[in-house]
Amino acid sequence: MIEAKTLLATRRSVPIPALTAPAPDGAELTDILTEATRVPDHGKLAPWRFILFRGDTANAMGKALANLAERREGQALSEGRRTFEENRFTRAPLVVGVVSTAKPHFKIPEWEQVLSAGAATMNLIHAAHARGYGANWITEWVAYDDEAKALMGIAPDEKVVGFVYIGTPTEKPSDRPRPDLSTVVSEASLPASA
Repeated sequence: MIEAKTLLATRRSVPIPALTAPAPDGAELTDILTEATRVPDHGKLAPWRFILFRGDTANAMGKALANLAERREGQALSEGRRTFEENRFTRAPLVVGVVSTAKPHFKIPEWEQVLSAGAATMNLIHAAHARGYGANWITEWVAYDDEAKALMGIAPDEKVVGFVYIGTPTEKPSDRPRPDLSTVVSEASLPASA
């Protein structure tokens, strides 16, 4: 396991084509998902859930999404696009869909519930990275399409936070430019007198 400081300093998104088997499963996956749930959660609502796409189910889901795209686009759907959709959830050995179940609450603002789902997604990525796996968090059209969401068992009032592709990295991911802290950090100033 990676030390926490090193974990945070070395986490990178791994390109999906560079994620291969093995992926976490069994007790290791249970531990990763358990760690993903250890996030701020005002009111203990657990306003998120996880959907695992792998194996035959991932294949079948890709075919269903390709059929949906073909039904809509008809002849305009290229063979390459069809293949891409069919392989959507098999591009990595494990894809975890993170779904926000945020809803109006008498005490807990929905925005806080959505932020909790985002935190669960980031914890999922860190938990995978801590064990030497790579991950990539994306959305793409299926996250925002009601028919696609229905195919995946996601209710109309739920939102897709993202799909986290997880596997063993075949290459060390390169770093990307990070923001200069002077552009994103400021000291609070005294309030203007009323």
